Amino acid sequence: MFTGIVEELGEIVAVENLGDASRFQVRGPVVTEGARHGDSIAVNGVCLTVVDTGDGRFSADVMAETLNRSSLGALTVGSRVNLERPMALGGRLGGHLVQGHVDGTGTLIERKPSEHWEIVKISLPSGLGRYVVEKGSITVDGISLTVVDAGPDYFTVSLIPTTLALTTLGVKQPGDAVNLEVDVLAKYVERLLAHGGTDQGAGRSTGKEVIE
Repeated sequence: MFTGIVEELGEIVAVENLGDASRFQVRGPVVTEGARHGDSIAVNGVCLTVVDTGDGRFSADVMAETLNRSSLGALTVGSRVNLERPMALGGRLGGHLVQGHVDGTGTLIERKPSEHWEIVKISLPSGLGRYVVEKGSITVDGISLTVVDAGPDYFTVSLIPTTLALTTLGVKQPGDAVNLEVDVLAKYVERLLAHGGTDQGAGRSTGKEVIE
């Protein structure tokens, strides 16, 4: 589980084509400190498993499903990426609950700079609009953000100078793709309401198995 508070702006230093997957090598000395094989690190909001670490870098395998459903498939050597380690038990929840499971990709539509912040408009894929509400939370490329305006097929966020300086949203341009993860609580509520708040069709659970 992550919080959407980016710890480091890393860089893709190598991409190896494995046929039905890719292996990324990412430079990120902050997030790799103490990292071991099997640990999780979020890359642009996608939870990846560490395969190897060394010299301030880590490697992670990305399967075809992830490459197709996220913007990671477009990453090349030199691409900058937002990095975050999982939240430690008992740690501060600075953003909101983020799983690292991308729901879809949006496209940056426009940027409107002002003196102290910038408004960014992003498209919403079909089916995700119902989970996005004004003043609710959404994760964009792994960044926990507050929705300013929520339309049927778009939303806007307001970015402070720190976010612009320390994340990929400072350099993204109109037409660029971004990974989106909506608030998981909204999805659970929707499913509960669809079943009338009951566990229709569910078996009795013993705690270790389900008995049909």
